[in-house]
Amino acid sequence: MYRVKQLDTTVNLASFSRWLNGQGVTHRITEEGGFQVLWLEDPAHAEPVLSALDRFMAEPEIREAVDRQNRSPVFVGGRWQPSPRHAPLVLGIIVFAVVMVWLTAMGQNELAASLMMIDPRDYDWSTLAGRIDALTATLASGQIWRLLTPDFLHFSWTHIIFNSVMLWFLGSQIEWFDGRARLISLFVITSLISNGLQYFVSGPLFGGLSGGVYGILGYCWLSQRSAPRFQFPPALVTFAVAWMVIGFTPLPEIIGLGRMANEAHLGGFIAGLALAVLLPVRRRRGA
Repeated sequence: MYRVKQLDTTVNLASFSRWLNGQGVTHRITEEGGFQVLWLEDPAHAEPVLSALDRFMAEPEIREAVDRQNRSPVFVGGRWQPSPRHAPLVLGIIVFAVVMVWLTAMGQNELAASLMMIDPRDYDWSTLAGRIDALTATLASGQIWRLLTPDFLHFSWTHIIFNSVMLWFLGSQIEWFDGRARLISLFVITSLISNGLQYFVSGPLFGGLSGGVYGILGYCWLSQRSAPRFQFPPALVTFAVAWMVIGFTPLPEIIGLGRMANEAHLGGFIAGLALAVLLPVRRRRGA
C-alpha cells in the first residue's frame, strides 16, 4: 500500500471510500496519531483519486451525489448492480438483438439482407457514388428502418455478448439517471451517425450495436466530468479508444477477428461526445 493523503479525523470519508470501491480502486483508510490516512494499492491511481477527493471535500453537490449514489437501490456495496426493472428499455434492446442473431442466422440469411442499409444484392455499391444512389433509392422506397436496423446484425456470439455487456453496464446507468427519453435520443442519433459513416466508407456489409455503445461511452465520459453520476473505471475509456485505434490497423484480421466496423466506432464515439455538450443534464434522478 502507498500512503497518499493524511486528513483530520473530522472529515467523514465513509461515502468517498464506498465510491472508490465502486470505481474498483483498492484502498485502505487508517488512523494514526489523531489523523486518518488514505492508502492506495496502485500508485498510478494517486493523481485521479486526489483530484476526486479535492472535489469531494470542496463541492457540496459532489458529496450529495456520492451519498445519493450510496443510498440508491441500484448500488450494492457501492457498485452499480441494477436489476431488469431498473433498465427495462436497455434490456429490451439487448433481448431484441439476441433474437435477431438467431433469426438472421448470424447475418447469413435473407432476413439479414433486409436489415442492412441497402440490399447488397440489388445495387452496385462498389463506389461512393453508387452507395449514395443506392441509399437514396432505398429510402425513397420507404425502407427508412434500414438506417437503424444494422445495429441488430451480429455475426458471432462473441460479438453480441460483448456489445450486450457494455450496453447493459453503461446504458442502464443513462436510463436510470438521465431517463429513457435521453437514452432513446442517444441511441437513435449515435446509431444514425455511426451506421451512416460506416456505410459511406465501406458499404452495407456491417452490423452490430458497437457504434451506439461507443456513442454511449463517449456521452458518459464527457457528461460525467460536469455532472458526476455514472460509475465506470477510467481505464474503460482508455481501453475502448485504444481498441478503436487498433481497429484501423491490420492486427484484428491478423489475429483472426476479421474486419471491424471502425468508422461506426469512430462516428458513434464522436456523436456521443457531441451529444454530451448539446444535451446537458438538467436534473439528476434520486434514489
